[in-house]
Amino acid sequence: MNKTELLEKFHEIAVSPRAQMDRYLAEGKKVVLAAPVYTPEELVHAMGAVPMGVWGADVELNKAKTYFPAFLCSIVQSIVELGMNGDYKGASAIMVPHLCDSLKAMGQNFRCAVPDIPFIPVCYPQNRKPEYGLEFTISAYERVARDLSAATGLTLKPDALAASIAVYNEHNAVMRELSAALAIHGEITACQRSDIFKSAFFMRKEEHTALVRQLLKALQAEPAERTGKIPVMISGILADSPKFNKILDENGLHIVVDDLANESRQYRTDAPVTDDPMRDLAVKFQNTDNCSLLYDPKKARVNYIVDLYKKNRVKGLIIVITKFCDPEEFDYPLIKRACDENKIPNVMVEVDRQMVEYGQVQTTLDAFREMISE
Repeated sequence: MNKTELLEKFHEIAVSPRAQMDRYLAEGKKVVLAAPVYTPEELVHAMGAVPMGVWGADVELNKAKTYFPAFLCSIVQSIVELGMNGDYKGASAIMVPHLCDSLKAMGQNFRCAVPDIPFIPVCYPQNRKPEYGLEFTISAYERVARDLSAATGLTLKPDALAASIAVYNEHNAVMRELSAALAIHGEITACQRSDIFKSAFFMRKEEHTALVRQLLKALQAEPAERTGKIPVMISGILADSPKFNKILDENGLHIVVDDLANESRQYRTDAPVTDDPMRDLAVKFQNTDNCSLLYDPKKARVNYIVDLYKKNRVKGLIIVITKFCDPEEFDYPLIKRACDENKIPNVMVEVDRQMVEYGQVQTTLDAFREMISE
């Protein structure tokens, strides 16, 4: 496939996760849903099942309101809404990491709201760095593996887990390579970039790796286009709304680097390779840093963002806050202060899974574009 065909393929997959799920089910594979973020998909993959990411969707919330107050993260609420609507029918289980209060509430409510899909909690330690935190994570993963076996009828073997870790490490590497390539290929729009990253949630990682490698080969075969776009950095939990990305494209903003949980952030850390794959997987989580959802009393993420910005020589930072996401909102004042102190042009926009009109975001980014283009 050429570049255009590949981008169309990524888009097709990104907008039709149900079709992907039906394909895997038709092939006789079990599908396990993986809620965000840092869910140990390797355990599912090693059992021969297909992990599919669930980050909710831009849908109107109706049934989920029975279980949640209005002032709760719309990612969480929309996952339950989709479950209650039958969009996940056929899944063998859902894994939900307990990395924030909203995710904790979602797991228990999903259990009640969607009783035909078993709920598997992924309990992480707050203090993941000490040895006792590592041992806790190992124990949690072992329990998750038992729950997965009960839900799917499949078993986990150490050799298979080691092989799956290798598959995921390879995918991490190719996604990092992709990010570097997209930084210089301004002809790839924000909408297309989002499709590439989003499609990874709905495919077996070896399949997605193969497609991305084809795209990288296509990009290397032609020179990067001089588009005249303004290079920017974007940070936050989620920025996959087509309407939001269209605004970036209409303003001629080129995402050179991102610190998004649903994009590059999840690919920064590989699992080590030893003769103990379960421990290797736990060490991967132990080594994961610079995220608002992970405990860090020193808030190293703030300096990480400043350093990442300076390293990539962009002209502005767009901070995307998911409405009612407490961890991101707690981090924002610190990030804002650090950016101002370092004379980094920055702007904050708030998004929501239920947003229909993006007029305020449009106005904000129009003004920001004017500011950084001077």
